[in-house]
Amino acid sequence: MDPMDEFWMERALALAALGRWTTSPNPMVGAVVLDAHGQLVGEGFHRAAGQPHGEVLALQQAGARARGGTLYVTLEPCCHHGRTPPCTEAVLAAGCRRVVVAMADPDPRVAGGGLACLRQAGLTVVQGVGEARARALNQAFLYRVGHGRPWGVLKWAASVDGRIATTTGDSQWISGVPARQWVHQLRSQCDAVLVGAGTVRSDDPLLTSRGQRQPEPVRVVLSRRLQLPHQARLWNQTLARTMVFYGPDANPVAVTQLAQQGVECVAVEPCSPRTVLEHLAKRGCNKVLWECGPTLAAAAVREGCVQEVAAVQAPKLLGGLAASTPLGDLQITTMAQSLPLSKPRLERCGGDLIWRFHLDSPTATA
Repeated sequence: MDPMDEFWMERALALAALGRWTTSPNPMVGAVVLDAHGQLVGEGFHRAAGQPHGEVLALQQAGARARGGTLYVTLEPCCHHGRTPPCTEAVLAAGCRRVVVAMADPDPRVAGGGLACLRQAGLTVVQGVGEARARALNQAFLYRVGHGRPWGVLKWAASVDGRIATTTGDSQWISGVPARQWVHQLRSQCDAVLVGAGTVRSDDPLLTSRGQRQPEPVRVVLSRRLQLPHQARLWNQTLARTMVFYGPDANPVAVTQLAQQGVECVAVEPCSPRTVLEHLAKRGCNKVLWECGPTLAAAAVREGCVQEVAAVQAPKLLGGLAASTPLGDLQITTMAQSLPLSKPRLERCGGDLIWRFHLDSPTATA
C-alpha cells in the first residue's frame, strides 16, 4: 500500500471525526484533494444531514485545481439522489483522475455503485486504504444499516460489590461528580437515551447532555401500560424531545394526557426493546444509550439490543442481599451460558473507574 495514500487518508479520517455525533443518520465522511502535482488543494467533512458531503466540500475548495488530481475520501461517494445530489457527479465534474476510498458504503442505495460509476468513467479507484479505522469511526452507522437497529450502549453506576442502590432503594449518588459529568458527555454521543417506567417513577430523570449536544438526544420511555407520573421532567419538551412507546394494554387516557404535554406517543406490538430500536432505526438513530433499571436492561441484553457496556465502578461497598444490581435475570443457569465481554478499556474518572466492553449479544428472536 502506498505510504502517501495512507498519509492522506489519515488526514481525511481526522477530518471525518470532526463531524462526530452531528451527522446521524448519515455517516461521518472526510475528504482531501491533491492537485496533479500532489499538492493539497482542498479538504472538507460532512457536518450534518442535509448539508454537503465531505468530498463535495473538498472539491469545491479545490476548484479547477482538482483536475487531474487525486481525491481521498473515507467512504464511497454516493450515486443516488437524496437530500443532496450524487457525489459521483461532483467527482466526475471536477476532473479528478484518481480516487482513493477507505471503504464501500453498505447503504443499499450505494453498495458499490458509486465506485463502479467512477471506474466506468475511466478513473483509477483504489479501495481499502485505512478501512479498519473508517469502520471503527462509523461503527454505529454500519451496525444500523447492517442490522436494522441502532448500536446499543448499556450504562450503569455501581459499587465495587455490584450494587446500584441500597436495600432501601437509595441511589443518589453512587458515583462522583466527574463520573456524572462523563455520563452527560456519553449522552451527547448518542441519538437517543432509553429508560423504563420504573426509572421515571423513582428517579424523575432529566436525561440530557446538559447542552453538550444540540439538539439533545431524544429521550425515550418504554412503558407497556403507561403507568407513569402525571408530572415529570421528561414531559417538559423545552430542553429535549421525549417519545413514549407503549403496548396495546395502555390506558388511552394516559396517551391523551402525555400528548397534551407535547410528548410523542407511539403504540408498538410487542412493546419490547427490539421493536422500539427497530422503530428508532427507521427514524435515523444510529446509537442509543440504555440508562434503565435491571429488568429492562436484562430484556435489552436478551433481545440483542446491547453491543457495548459502560460500567462506572465507585469505590464503595453497599452490601445487602436484597440490594439492586445492574442486571435482572438473563436466564443463565450455567457458567457455560455466560455472556463474554471483549475489547476491555479502563479509565479513571475522579475517584471512580469506568469500564468499557463490547458485548457479543446473544442471538435474539424477539
